[in-house]
Amino acid sequence: MARVPRLLLVLATLLLLFGTAMHGSAFTKTSTVVAGSDLPVFFGGSLKAFWLNDCAAMLILAALLALLAAKPAMGSRGIVLLLALFPAAIGVLLYVFIGPFFAAPFNLAIAALIFLGGLFWPRQSEIRP
Repeated sequence: MARVPRLLLVLATLLLLFGTAMHGSAFTKTSTVVAGSDLPVFFGGSLKAFWLNDCAAMLILAALLALLAAKPAMGSRGIVLLLALFPAAIGVLLYVFIGPFFAAPFNLAIAALIFLGGLFWPRQSEIRP
């Protein structure tokens, strides 16, 4: 199997892990801001839950991409292309609701890496177990 799609997925995995670490490290500040705000408890709790939900989603996506890079026979071109939709959707939503915040193009770059990896993904017959 060609190395290019696997390397693209590894690079996307590393960026996702970096993003997870950065996002997770900001949770304390988020909690402090929520505690000092006049947000109703439900909305403050929702913000904190969604904040950590984003970390969990990035971590799970990174694990899936690492698995596919290590064991390509476990995936297909269609699966890899579908996985690119997660960071693409997050990037678009960030642009819509926050504007040109650095996390938006960061997520879109990850989506592009995954999408390119999917485009170059070999057919199942070309993958050696």
